[in-house]
Amino acid sequence: MIFLKLIVTNLRRHRIRSFISVAGIAFSVAAMLTVVTILQGAIGMFSGILSSDSEIIVFERNVSDLFFSNVPAAAVEEIGGWPMVRHADPVLFGVVSSADHPIITCFGVTAEDARIRKATWVAGDRLDFAQHADDVVLGERAAEFLSAKLGDHVPIGHGVFHVIGILKTANGFEDGGVFMPLTSAQSFFHKEGTSSVITIKLRNKDDAAGFKARVKASFPNLIGLEDQEFTRSYSQFKILKATAWAVGGCGLILGGLGVANTMIMSVFTRIREIAILRVNGFSNMQLAGVIFGESALVSIIGALAGLSIGICFLYMLKLVPALHGYVDVTIEPAILLIVILLALLTGVAGALYPAFYAMRVRAVEALRFE
Repeated sequence: MIFLKLIVTNLRRHRIRSFISVAGIAFSVAAMLTVVTILQGAIGMFSGILSSDSEIIVFERNVSDLFFSNVPAAAVEEIGGWPMVRHADPVLFGVVSSADHPIITCFGVTAEDARIRKATWVAGDRLDFAQHADDVVLGERAAEFLSAKLGDHVPIGHGVFHVIGILKTANGFEDGGVFMPLTSAQSFFHKEGTSSVITIKLRNKDDAAGFKARVKASFPNLIGLEDQEFTRSYSQFKILKATAWAVGGCGLILGGLGVANTMIMSVFTRIREIAILRVNGFSNMQLAGVIFGESALVSIIGALAGLSIGICFLYMLKLVPALHGYVDVTIEPAILLIVILLALLTGVAGALYPAFYAMRVRAVEALRFE
């Protein structure tokens, strides 16, 4: 109880300094939580595109990005005929552009694809899809920023396409994308006879291992991965995750430096007080405990404040119309725990030198300190 009173009293005596340290940790935690959650959500959304009504993804082996993957039509036809496969849907990914939007995701799909079958059609009829080569279906967000409606002709890339439908989806990438008939997309991107991936729905999930082995044996240049396997192994996802944690880690380091500065200044301005504590029987470990306790309390308060700020900011982002579907505010408990532990460890690390310095203070010399 005495230690707790000392810790709280010391922090209250230097309110502004303590507030600045708490704010540094809080904004660092908020930034880390926001960046990590947004990028994790983006990964989840992209994974959702690939796992739409499917369990396994087949793509070209050893490609750094699925946009560069090439799966021949012969493989799609053969795999689709295997007894264990319920359906095999080829998908071609590409990037198209319009006058004011240089990057728009394009999906080359067949009429049987789950994205077409299960989407909410705001305008148009699903049965009209892929009837003509110049027909496209727009996601609702894409239709909004292209100022297009049903029946319009919109310039995309080097062509002009007829809008025969508008879809509403929960996935931001799809809602802001363009859906072309597969053959039209192949011609548009000069990838005749190929697709980027095949999304596979099995008749029995227990056949997954056998299916992947058969793909490896029949098509050595292709690889089949279950959805979770793909999310763990895809290089672009690894880069995004590493970037998120690196940015968040740098923020926490800056917050930790703020705590260290506060603790150092606190020790330097309390030399006589530390001497008095020594005269009254405080050991080195007890003095260090006071310093670490102050740092830990600052870190905990800062972490809790940062979590509140971060969560509020994420929900505010979700309410921005332009970001509809792109921000996922689902915060994993593991991420919360990791962020809190990192904030606490950062604060404690910032107290190492101040605590070591306080332990070296000699009572007789310190009482003469001015």
